[in-house]
Amino acid sequence: MHAMQAAIVWPAGYLPGAADNFVSNEVIVPGLSAAQAWSLLADTDAWPGYYGNAADIRFHDGGGPLLSAGARFRFTTFGFPVEAEVTEYLPPAEGRPGRVAWHGWVEGDASQRLDVHHAWIFEDLAGGRVRILTQETQNGQPARELAASLPNPMLNAHQEWLSGLARAALAAHAA
Repeated sequence: MHAMQAAIVWPAGYLPGAADNFVSNEVIVPGLSAAQAWSLLADTDAWPGYYGNAADIRFHDGGGPLLSAGARFRFTTFGFPVEAEVTEYLPPAEGRPGRVAWHGWVEGDASQRLDVHHAWIFEDLAGGRVRILTQETQNGQPARELAASLPNPMLNAHQEWLSGLARAALAAHAA
């Protein structure tokens, strides 16, 4: 019998299947803990080192580079200037998965406006493994266009983000 794995908590309007676009990516990595992997996502200065699709990360209040509950930041991804606000921030602890999520948006008219909910779970599993799950839903015309693209560019980019994060965390842990 296996324990139930943690799931994303979705805000109203962003439930997968009810939003315009949804992607889900997951890796399970041996030899790594949730806390070790978490530190590389929580520190936005580390992002460009393992994920080529995140740039120009800036915090509005002069805070950062560490994510925190309520933090407001912006970054460029897929060529879009994304504004974001951390809506969930719970570092992993013994027996409890780490959770972080942000609401992101791209300003614009009806053809350009994009709203997203991007959530992550970092969960220790039996046997010295970590599960890293990231899921995102999007609403707006750009989201509908992404959803119609095969392969979905967001699905591939988020897999790159997860794989890069896992490689970087393993390398940092080995050092």
